[in-house]
Formats: sequence, C-alpha cells, structure tokens
Amino acid sequence: MNNLNESRLRLPAKLQNMGKSHWRTQFAASWCMLLCVVISGCSDRPSAPNDDPRSTGSSAHTLAANQWFTENLPLDDSQDFADARRGLMAVAPGSSKDVASDNTQWVDDLDAYRRDDAPDTVNPSLWRQAKLNAISGLFKVDDGVYQLRGFDLANTTLIRGDNGWIIVDPLTSLETTTASIAFAQEHLGKIVPTAIIITHSHIDHFGGIDAWMSAAPPSADVQIIAPQGFMREATSENILAGAAMTRRASYMFGFGLENTAKGHVDSGLGRRVSSGHTSIRAPTTVIDRAEQRLQIDGVDFVFYNMPNSEAPAELTFYMPQKKIFCGAELVSHTLHNILTLRGAKVRDALAWSEYIGISIERLNEVEILVNSHHWPTWGHRRIIEQLEQQQDVYRFIHDQTLRLANRGHTPTEIAEQLKLPPSLVDKFHVRGYYGTVSHNSKAVYQHYFGWYDGNPANLNRLPPVSAAQRYVALMGGVKGTIAAAAAAADKGEYRWAAELLNHVVFADSDNRKATNLLAESYRQLGYQAESGPWRDIYLSAAKELQQGNQYRAQDLRLARKFLRKVPLVEFMKAIAVRLDPNKAAGKEYKLNIHFPEENTNFVLWLRNSVLHYRKNHRDETADASISVGHDFFIDLMLGEVGLTNLLLSDQLTIEGNRIIIIELLAMLDSGDDSFNIVTP
Repeated sequence: MNNLNESRLRLPAKLQNMGKSHWRTQFAASWCMLLCVVISGCSDRPSAPNDDPRSTGSSAHTLAANQWFTENLPLDDSQDFADARRGLMAVAPGSSKDVASDNTQWVDDLDAYRRDDAPDTVNPSLWRQAKLNAISGLFKVDDGVYQLRGFDLANTTLIRGDNGWIIVDPLTSLETTTASIAFAQEHLGKIVPTAIIITHSHIDHFGGIDAWMSAAPPSADVQIIAPQGFMREATSENILAGAAMTRRASYMFGFGLENTAKGHVDSGLGRRVSSGHTSIRAPTTVIDRAEQRLQIDGVDFVFYNMPNSEAPAELTFYMPQKKIFCGAELVSHTLHNILTLRGAKVRDALAWSEYIGISIERLNEVEILVNSHHWPTWGHRRIIEQLEQQQDVYRFIHDQTLRLANRGHTPTEIAEQLKLPPSLVDKFHVRGYYGTVSHNSKAVYQHYFGWYDGNPANLNRLPPVSAAQRYVALMGGVKGTIAAAAAAADKGEYRWAAELLNHVVFADSDNRKATNLLAESYRQLGYQAESGPWRDIYLSAAKELQQGNQYRAQDLRLARKFLRKVPLVEFMKAIAVRLDPNKAAGKEYKLNIHFPEENTNFVLWLRNSVLHYRKNHRDETADASISVGHDFFIDLMLGEVGLTNLLLSDQLTIEGNRIIIIELLAMLDSGDDSFNIVTP
C-alpha cells in the first residue's frame, strides 16, 4: 500500500479521529443489519423484571370477552392432546439455558403450562395452544421415524436409514440443535447423519445445520436436500430490510417479555423463538421439479416443489413405504400468516390453497401427517379432513376478501366483517394462533391492490406527529382527549381508547397519564388476543411505554458462519440501501472491488446520490480498486476492524485514490436499529 502515511494525512479530521468503537458501529450497521430472523428473527432478550407492579389483571370486560371462547369452542376436546402426547419416549427438560457465553438463551418453565385452566390474563383458546406446544421431548412417530419437539420454535424429524439417519429441518441455532442432538442420543444411541433435508428457506429450519454436520465423520458425504432457490431466498430475505424487520420481530415474538401469565405465553407455531449462533450449508441436491423421486440411504422419497407458498422456496415430501406425508409449513395446527407481522413479502393465498389441494390429490394412501411445527395427525380420513379444511380456510380468506373489495370495501372494513364460516370456526387447526383472519385478509388486499385503499384522504396523509397534534387540538387538547379515552376504556372499548391515546402520545410523549392509560389499553387487548403474535405485540408495546425502549439488536457475530455463505451480491445491495443521499449529493465515484478467493469482481459507481453495482466486471477508468479477502470482508461487516487495521491490513490492497474509499464509507448511514415504535 504505497503512500499510506500521505493518504492518512489527507483524511478529513473527523475520519482521522474515528475510534474503533465508532468504526465498528458504522460498519456493523452499514454492511449488514439482519442475518438471523427467519421466521422468525433472533434478538437478544434483555433481562426483564417480574410483572410490572403497575400492571393490573384482566378487567371485567376482558374476562367477559375471553369467556366467549370458553362457551363457544370445544376447549375440552382431547384429541389434539392425545396426538401431541402419542409416542412420547422422553420428556424434554423443564428449563434450558444457552451454553454460549456471549448469548442469553430463553429459560422456560414448563410447569407453568401444566395447569388446566387458563389464567385470567390469557385468552383460553391461546392457553390451550400453549399447553399443546409445551408437550415437548422425543417422540416416536412410526417405526424408524422420530421427532424432537419443543427445543426450538420448529421440529426436527429423524428418519432411520440403512447406514445412518436422515435429518429433516435442523433448528434455528447451533445451541438448541446441539442440545436436541444430545437429548436424542440419550435415547436412540449414536445418531450419524447420512442426509439432511431442509424443507424451506426460513432460518428456524436450517440455522443449526452445522451441529448436525459435526455429528457426522469428517470424511462422510452427507447429502443436503433443499428446494430450488433455497440459498438465494435463505440469505436474501432479510438483509435489505433487516433493521426494520428485526425491530418489528421483537414485538411480534415478545423478545423483551418474561414467560409469565402477564407476558409471553406462546408464539402460536411453538413456544418461543431461540437465539444463538447460526449456520447454513448449500444443498448438494436441489429439488427443482414439481415432483421428484429419490432414494436416500435406502428410504424412498417423493419430493414436491412448492415455491412461493409459505416460503419463497419450499418443498414437501411423501414416504410411500411408510405412508407418511411431511407438509413442511404448508400445513400447521394453526391458521398461518399470509403476511407475517414482522414484515416480509406478502404470500399468495390462492397458490397456497391450490398447493394443499394438489397434495390431497396425491395422498390416496397417507396414514401419518407430520409438519415442521406442532404434532402429527394419524389416520387417512382425519388427515384428508385436516388438509381440506386448511385448503378451504386460505381460499375462503382469499375469495371473500376479493368479493368484498369488488364491492368497494377497504382493507379495514373487510377485516372487521370477515368471519370464518360456522363449519370452520370451531376447528382449532385453522384458528388464528399465529396468523389471523383479520390481518390475513389485509394481506390478500395488499397482494392485489397495494397499500392505497382508494380513498383520496388516505393518498397523502399527514405523518403521525403532525396528525396527532391536530387531532388532539381538535378534541379539546390533551386533557380532554385523555378523558374521552378513559371513558372508552371504562366501557371496554380498548381499541378506540388506544386510537385516541396514540394521538396524545405522539403529540405529547412525556405525558405519563396518557402513556400509562395507553399501556393499560394495550395490555387488555393483549390479554384478550387469541393470536400469540398479537398478544406479544400489545404487551411489548405496553412494556415499552412504561419502561422505555430497551431493545438491543442481535450480536451479528453469532451469525458469522451464516454470513460466510451469503452471496456477495447481497452485500452490495445492502451497501447501496445504506447510502445517505445528503452526504452523497454532488459526488461521483467509481470503485472496483475484487474478491480473490472467489475470483469475483464488482464495480460500484456513485451518481445522483445512487450507488449502483455490477458483478463480474472491472472498469479500468475507476477512481480506485481494492482487493479484499472474504474473511476480512466478514470482519468488516461485523465491525471487528478499526480504521487503522482497515488501512494497514495485508488482506486489503488499494490502488488509486484511497480517500475515495474512506469518503464513500462515511456516506453510509449508520442506521438506528433500536428505533421507537409506540412513541415518536
């Protein structure tokens, strides 16, 4: 690196004074924001105190609302409990702690779920789902087929082959996967994987794969089967919108809530999302046809490719010898999300329904249904009935949303009036423990019409603070608005009270009376919610209003193994969306980036406050060219490299104008991954 000292002398003063901590923050925020949600998202869970003494129990209105579920649903139906306990070989430990020194893992007290009656602060239907998801351990599904349930949000299925074991869906993290392997081996003996099947591109189904690979001999040729597009979708879904998606996931999954009757109870799909170190492996066998037959370690499989259903890349499979169908996450014991509340691309409800219908036509002899979450279903008639009802619920939401939209109804109006038909309403596996009819209908509307509901008043609305100030003034000021909201809450009109108080908080965020009353309104809405995510969202909002924003994003170092496999082009996209247009105004640069290990080149050029990039191209007219090692590049993304190391490392060489590189990095927005949600 010629003339390095001269280049350093020419740095702007604020760049010369950058310490490692600032540089670390800049890089960590600029190069990569989210690499481990998946589903689900992973985030540090701050140690929360016990139930806030200011919080109350359920109001009379909430108790009455929850009584409806007790009176109108067959909560004492024991079939699901029999299925969830069937084949139980060993009960999972009642609590677990992460073994990683730099990560605090969720601690769960299973005894809390063994009480029969729902606490007053939990919707009885959600409590039933939570009790079912709390039935955890190692289960025998059929001869040679086992499941590990309750170690993470998802399940791992174990299939005995001729020479070892076929593993279906490693869990989210290396820690939970390692714990599940050790537990299974206590009861099944040594488990040597010969193949790993990944059903879809959400991280709760592959993040722990390296733990299973470590269980195989170093020389073993472990086959990895995944659907077409798996690596692209698994590594790209969350990078560009990572900061917002992770922050929203902290509400959706209740990362800051304690596991109490007044806190997190269940996620609908499972008890909790785990956190820890994550990994990924590229498939050795890609399922790229609608139907694909394979024999894996002596076991016959028929794979079905079902892209753009619950995940952009997803497969199901059938084992004809055992008459077992794995529905992946196409089918669950809950209504799923058409649009997940953490944020993602909206899913196609019609295609989802059609995929289930196609599956029904293929399963003339099926006797066991297993999925990536929840417990199996046994018996041909019961399986087909479950599949038909799942098919119908997604089609019903799709068709009825469009019917009402074509009559001029808006998304909010459709969500308010759309109810499941009587023939489906008491079927627990289509109730809204995860997705809901309400927000799924809005997702269908969005899929076809976008965010605009057609009313010009909603075309260019005022931002929240500006609108709130005007609403509060119109309603007689802060005092009058709070009084109206309190009167609404006294009548059990918590949604209306929350709407009024939200205006007050955005107009006067320091008003403790308003924030406390809004928190209590959210709390009652949470206690009434049948959906696990809705409950967590409301209760997270209540906690944050009263205790402040305690959110801290996941330590990206936990995703180092995952990051190493992310296609480099995804990071070019991430760099581009971090560009601050004001800092870049009037600047024009061109930069070559070479990654020697991959023999891959990118050209980046800045024009009109837009950062463009092209792969496999080198521009000889560029202002500067750099060559960087892949591991060093990962260190940059993780913020492990200070400015001095950046300029002195032998893993980075620079030709041309070095200042261009420093100035370009200084234009990248450091981001705010802890932004407020319920306050301005």
